[in-house]
Amino acid sequence: MTNATSDPAVTAPEDGAPHVRIFDTTLRDGEQAPGFSMAVEAKMVVARALQALNVDIIEAGFAAASPGDFAAVQTIAREIEGPRICSLSRLNEPDIEAAARAVEPAGKRRVHTFIGTSPTHREAKLKMTRDEILKRISTTVRFACDACEDVEFSPEDAIRTEREYLAEAVQAAIEAGAVTINIPDTVGYTTPEEIYDLFRFLTAGAPEHVTFSVHCHDDLGMAVANSLAAVRGGARQIECAINGIGERAGNCSLEEAVMALKTRKDYFGMETQIDTAKLYPASLALSRVTHHPIPRNKAVVGKNAFAHEAGIHQHGVLADRRTYEIMDAEAVGMPSNSIVLGKHSGKHAFAARVASLGLNADKARIEEVFPDFKRLADTCREVTDADVVKLITGHGGEDGRAGPWRLRRLELRTDAEEEEILPFARITMKHDDGTRQTVQTEGGGPVDAAFAAVCAISGVDGRIVSLDLHHTADGEDTLVNAEATVAVDGKEYSGRAREVDIADAAVAAFIAAVNQAAATAENRKGAPLEGAA
Repeated sequence: MTNATSDPAVTAPEDGAPHVRIFDTTLRDGEQAPGFSMAVEAKMVVARALQALNVDIIEAGFAAASPGDFAAVQTIAREIEGPRICSLSRLNEPDIEAAARAVEPAGKRRVHTFIGTSPTHREAKLKMTRDEILKRISTTVRFACDACEDVEFSPEDAIRTEREYLAEAVQAAIEAGAVTINIPDTVGYTTPEEIYDLFRFLTAGAPEHVTFSVHCHDDLGMAVANSLAAVRGGARQIECAINGIGERAGNCSLEEAVMALKTRKDYFGMETQIDTAKLYPASLALSRVTHHPIPRNKAVVGKNAFAHEAGIHQHGVLADRRTYEIMDAEAVGMPSNSIVLGKHSGKHAFAARVASLGLNADKARIEEVFPDFKRLADTCREVTDADVVKLITGHGGEDGRAGPWRLRRLELRTDAEEEEILPFARITMKHDDGTRQTVQTEGGGPVDAAFAAVCAISGVDGRIVSLDLHHTADGEDTLVNAEATVAVDGKEYSGRAREVDIADAAVAAFIAAVNQAAATAENRKGAPLEGAA
């Protein structure tokens, strides 16, 4: 990669650094990926997350693709303020008219139109000559400009298009009125050096009012690197998607590109208007509506992005997180860096987790329990907060509970046909002292009522903060993995559970968190838990 000091496309960062627009295509290209199709309601959840992120442009869909897609684009255009709302269209008049109608309610609107220009697309898909495509660009982009004041043009498969012909196609679109020219690596074929050189060539002498954009796919795993190289070459708009979703291997990841520009502003000399603290919430929102978990090792927003298990790393991070972290977790909206307790963890990390949980344990108690911690860590992938509470308090069952309560019976009911009857839950729980209690409560929903019943029985006033549910295959069975975060007296506790039924998993995870709160409260009092051995 060219050294920043000798690269003419890179300048030292200063106030008023060049602005790189973020064009989000999660709801268009991202949704085209198998398994990521979204209903209008789900699209609105993602659109609001993009609005909170402060992206420059939302490509809300492909209006001509279906009545449903048209309705989704129109709904987003009507309800989302701030970002420019865009619809994709092929380079033909009916598509363009549909796109323009769909985005018409938006305060700021755009039509994004495209046609293939590479030999493969010309000959195999379009059956058109070079001259025919140039003529289509000239006439139809002009038509699009009459339909919408802001038009973006893409020569599809630009990377595999002959360079001089690509320049002709770009020039034709500019002369017809397009103000944004997108150069897509449609099949993820290019390299950082190659695309940097291409953008230097295309932007040289281009009109100042024209913005050059880059749209990279990840077939060879270089979408982010290629997009950043294009920025160095003169691109001032990156087309990307949350979590990098998109056709085949996906698109350039929005969160990775944004944080690369922010973290290495000393190198790129560029900035975006993204509120980076909203990156993780946006990633999580997409994960929840599409039911696709964020990979643990996903850069920037993955569970492991700010997690450390190795004892050497943990010791360094506890002393100064800059030893092993180049970004703050809080800067991307994640709660904090995570010290993961496992077989590679040392005494510093174990003691820090005990303290963070608010448990009473002096140095002697840590020394006493640490060998048990290491034995436990050798038998499992990760030592949970519940395990730590159990080790310190000396309380807990073989099922991994950190506190005294166990679920014995759960009944949920929603009488939708009976308007005067609210959803309710009936729960029986057993305490380690042998007593059982049964409570029936009403709530906004049956699971909400179940949470209230757990609190009533346990005496712990807990409020659900977050609940993540994901399915995994276990042999022939499909299990639900639940993780609940519960706030009690201003402190948060997390609980996990695996069950066949969604409701059972959610309630079991809630109880696991409540058990931690109960055990921790007793430990702070310096008294043993009732029923503890």
